[in-house]
Amino acid sequence: MRYWKLGEVEMPHGTRSPVVLHSREGAERAVLISLRPGESLGDHGVKESALLLVLDGALRVEAAGESVEADAGALFHFDPDERRSVTSGGGARLLLLLAPWPGEGHYRGQRPASSGLSAS
Repeated sequence: MRYWKLGEVEMPHGTRSPVVLHSREGAERAVLISLRPGESLGDHGVKESALLLVLDGALRVEAAGESVEADAGALFHFDPDERRSVTSGGGARLLLLLAPWPGEGHYRGQRPASSGLSAS
């Protein structure tokens, strides 16, 4: 068993330094993120299915033309490649769960296989 007190994990650098709590190749990844007041995770998407749990604070999530204000206890699900943005006016602590890890097409630092397309 592994155990974390999420409210007590040190996160002095906010979004610049998320804490990977757990990661297992071919399975899942758990990442703790701290948003300082006014910080955001701009428009983005990932190759994995994602669950985002608000642990503390409040935020606004925008996805698929919808905007939701949420506070501690709110849980969001996003499909692979679904675009979203997350903003917190007063700061928030989030738990991000990604599965499967890494998702199909996730860039892992190696050059992707040639697709026959060329960059210009």
